[in-house]
Amino acid sequence: MILSIFDMFSYDFIVKAFIVGICIAVSSSLLGVNMVLKNKSMIGDGLSHVAFGACAIALALNWAPLLVTIPIVMIASFLILKLSEKNKIHGDALIALLATSSLAIGYIIIHTGGVNIDINSYLYGSIYGISNTDMILSIILLVIVVGSFVLFYNRIFSVTFDEDFSKSTGIKTELYSIIISILCSLTVVIGMKVMGTLLVSSLILFPVISAKQIFKTYKGVVITSVVTSVICFIIGLILNYYVDMPVGATIVVVNLGLFIIMLITGTLMRRRG
Repeated sequence: MILSIFDMFSYDFIVKAFIVGICIAVSSSLLGVNMVLKNKSMIGDGLSHVAFGACAIALALNWAPLLVTIPIVMIASFLILKLSEKNKIHGDALIALLATSSLAIGYIIIHTGGVNIDINSYLYGSIYGISNTDMILSIILLVIVVGSFVLFYNRIFSVTFDEDFSKSTGIKTELYSIIISILCSLTVVIGMKVMGTLLVSSLILFPVISAKQIFKTYKGVVITSVVTSVICFIIGLILNYYVDMPVGATIVVVNLGLFIIMLITGTLMRRRG
């Protein structure tokens, strides 16, 4: 069985999908800890829809999708952050506006602009569309995200739980929030090749929520989120290859199953404790 699983890596597209998927799984779970604990987990969902609209524009103009999508999604994340802080538009309402508008604009452009693409591959992901550029970008993203958490662990921890106290101690909380938003944008754009725009935000949400069912410490949640995210991706990739199940949807369902298991386990642990 193990040898059979290793056979799948004889295909170049599987190797690329594995590398990109692992990088995105680790990056999204680390960033997700901050987003979920600060009640900003839906930002990922909003940005993924913005990415779809931006990608549709790029394809209609015959431009490189990444060159257009990355800056647009970064700008969107910055707007969400700034407008939410100034209370001009409530955060959830602004995310909903951006998400629905971007998805509608993207679909109209694809439908009327003569763009010859498989829309399902963008909405739900396709491991066949991963390029060498995507792989290189995902590795760079992983290095930056992991490096940031290692170097600035204490500051990120402080900003996550008490932004006002962090600011009073001289920590540039706004800068760290912007950096995390930018990294989240990159994760969403690169990850949508595997997960699709409608499902990529699940990688930010599910691992953290699952980890919180059992672990109550920040470090415990961070480590468990990364481990569960990687495991769910690997299981999803294997099922995609051998059972021909859609990789993005399969990864989400595996995450859902693991969440239910950890929810039940956590409930039993609390009752016994």
